[in-house]
Amino acid sequence: MLSRQNPVLVLASRNQHKVRELAALLAGLGWRIASLADFPDAVDVDETGETFAENAELKAIAAAAATGYWALADDSGLAVDVLEGSPGVRSARYAGPSATDAQNNAHLLARLRDVPDPLRGARFVCCLALADPTGRVRVRVEAHCRGRLLHEPRGHNGFGYDPLFWIAEYHQTFGELLPAVKNAISHRARALERLRAELAWLTDEMEIPAVRG
Repeated sequence: MLSRQNPVLVLASRNQHKVRELAALLAGLGWRIASLADFPDAVDVDETGETFAENAELKAIAAAAATGYWALADDSGLAVDVLEGSPGVRSARYAGPSATDAQNNAHLLARLRDVPDPLRGARFVCCLALADPTGRVRVRVEAHCRGRLLHEPRGHNGFGYDPLFWIAEYHQTFGELLPAVKNAISHRARALERLRAELAWLTDEMEIPAVRG
């Protein structure tokens, strides 16, 4: 169990790829970062919301209740224009409840088999919800990153649909970009930037010392 004398922020996820990415983006804010992996008794919440925002709030509230700490939850996914926003909140289970990233990518490519390049626009969406230790959501932010879906995966960085998501400005997919570059332009990075702007009052409330570079 983590010491309660440290300013702890629990990331409401067991996905180590996501936790690693969020922790890197939160560096310098003065929190000690934990995840649900540090709390084996915490039960994963069912993502029954119809929107990213609803799911993020469900997860943040559940994590705060289970751990007694401030909790930050991310709900994110891919919204494809020609598929009217699908896979959306079902991004992680698009090919089935226990689908792997490769299976989800293959299922998406099959759905887009006859779709030409100009119509393969998509956006990654990230919604963050921050709950206090009582389970009250105090901050919610959302951000997007637009790109286009390729016909086959490229690159081995990132996770999820990253190898299919092509960024025109860089001529690379999220799966090809260096992590530092992705962490500067991604939907999650943009959401964290908005969250940082909302956290000034919170660091004062929690008496977290400013981290100086």
